[in-house]
Amino acid sequence: MGQAHSEEVRSREDISAELAEKFARKCFEPLELYCFKDNFKALADQQQHIRYLKEDVISKFLELPDVLNVSPVIFQMLSYIGAFPFLEDAPAVLGFEPMIICVAILTDRYTKILAKGAATRRKLLFKSLAVYDRKLSEIEKRPASPTVDAGDDEEATKEDGGSSGTAAAGATGRSHAPGFAIDEAGDEEDDDLGAAGDADDDELVLAALNSLDLNDAFKTGDLHAASTRGAMIPADNFRRLIMLLLLVAPLGPQEILSTYADRVAGDELEGLRDTANNILSSLINVERSPGITFAQFRRIIPTNLPFLFQGFSSLFEKFLFSRNLDFSKKRKESVSTTGTAGSSSIGSPPSSPPAIRRVRTSSSSLPPVLRDKGHILTPNLVSQLSFFIPGSELFRRLRLLYSGADAGFSMGSFETKVFNWRAPTLLLVSGTRLAESPSNSHHHVQGAEGLFTDSLPPRRFPDGSPAGRSEDRVVFGLLVKQPWRTAHRECFGDADTLLFQLSPVHDVFRASSMNTNYVSFAKPPSAAFPGITVGCPPPKSATASRHPTLRTLGPVSLVIDSSFEYGVFTHDYTSRGGAFATSCARRYDFQDRFQIEDIEVWGCGGDDEAKAQRERWEWEHREAEARRRINLGTGDREADRALLEMAGLVGNNRSGGSIN
Repeated sequence: MGQAHSEEVRSREDISAELAEKFARKCFEPLELYCFKDNFKALADQQQHIRYLKEDVISKFLELPDVLNVSPVIFQMLSYIGAFPFLEDAPAVLGFEPMIICVAILTDRYTKILAKGAATRRKLLFKSLAVYDRKLSEIEKRPASPTVDAGDDEEATKEDGGSSGTAAAGATGRSHAPGFAIDEAGDEEDDDLGAAGDADDDELVLAALNSLDLNDAFKTGDLHAASTRGAMIPADNFRRLIMLLLLVAPLGPQEILSTYADRVAGDELEGLRDTANNILSSLINVERSPGITFAQFRRIIPTNLPFLFQGFSSLFEKFLFSRNLDFSKKRKESVSTTGTAGSSSIGSPPSSPPAIRRVRTSSSSLPPVLRDKGHILTPNLVSQLSFFIPGSELFRRLRLLYSGADAGFSMGSFETKVFNWRAPTLLLVSGTRLAESPSNSHHHVQGAEGLFTDSLPPRRFPDGSPAGRSEDRVVFGLLVKQPWRTAHRECFGDADTLLFQLSPVHDVFRASSMNTNYVSFAKPPSAAFPGITVGCPPPKSATASRHPTLRTLGPVSLVIDSSFEYGVFTHDYTSRGGAFATSCARRYDFQDRFQIEDIEVWGCGGDDEAKAQRERWEWEHREAEARRRINLGTGDREADRALLEMAGLVGNNRSGGSIN
């Protein structure tokens, strides 16, 4: 009873301090905690007896580019997370203990004591970025369009309900004035949940309270005040955040963000903004919606952008490196760091520096993010890829194997350059959309385009751009982890194969279990319709199909013709998918037919993979040279020909080639 009584009198401030101390002891190494204290002491302002960090100080310390104007968004996020686990008390003053909590959560170190999945952290991040405005949430809805996602709010009610409340007081200004219509039906359905919705606690909060062996005193009451119902992340705020996350995606634990300053100037900045707009388009129709609802966030992020927030780890780990420390120096006196970490007063100023010194160094000595220069792939697109492919497989590890602009647009060149790579590969294809014929007939289209168009089924879906965006340039891609090979009767690839689109909308189509028609590579003249197909049935042989008329397109598929001139991407949402699942962002039918501008294949791997490829190339070159030099050595052409005829290689109506 004495224990229960002591828990009842513990204040929220005491519990928050106890949680921060537990995070400090369990989530940080002694040296990291020392550096954190040193940085906080150097950065903090003081008012009365409270030391805290201001927005401009945090922005300058993290080197957030002024041109992105993302500092208010980051400060709002920190002020909300800093109130953890009592989120209804947000915004928090960013003192030492709230900042310990922020860094532990944003760098994923909290998982050392709170064994919860990524979904709970995503929900916390949504709340930290969202604002609540009844005027925005009650905007009059426009009639449904083909891009309406009617199921959003049904999913939202399953995840979160309860009373409406402010989400992060002190939020930044909103990006749109009232008057835009929202794609989804809104949050009205949440009202039907009644008391049932109030039972939806935040699991991460409860896990934190349970870790402190608390009773139920703090598990009820106001924990629902920061409900996701009626909250949304302003579109412009999230665009700025995406631009920052694209910039920091390749950042290593000891790299300086200012090293990438060239990516926020001139054309590079425009490219960064365009990439962010493509990603934002997968979450909302920016022309119709003022912000991102939790239903959209919860449905799309795990599939299309599972690693979107991973850059926070490297960004906020800067607090765990001190510029006052130097690895090259040794202490004259031995100082124990264990006592520093285990101190009951974690916010006290740091004592003597530990024996080993820690610095954050420049990345100038590291190889560039993208070793080779491509026509399609840019550093911004590599960052975009890292939002759904682990960055450890991408940054500083991609090698350009094939470029149509450099090696020639032919399947032979593709085969020569790509087939010997024994590690995962990324295929990228860019192009310009082909306009739909006004009469919906293909017969008037002439030349190669006409032949390609006539080979497609006559039914054509609208293009895949959201309303308000009319970009003609498209970029599609494929990640395949098996080596490329010629497909005769079956496709290659496995359950890790990914089909995706990067522009003008970011979308990911993951392999499904409905069939295994992942990838095929069929050269002419063996196949009726040669080329590269993804998500389509294996190509029929030219002999088996005497009168081929139309290509067979998969429900979710990409087709590149054998001349590498034209391509088509099909998304038959009504069919519910095939080898690849349908989009979780665009739940409607669409098709993009395009003229190819460039094709690239990038190898994912390091020096070992490159060495293996070189050795394979050298072996093939030696074999080809040996075959070329095979001769009979007589110098007598007639005698040589007679021996070849005896071997059955020439003559007797056979075409064995010339012996000249």
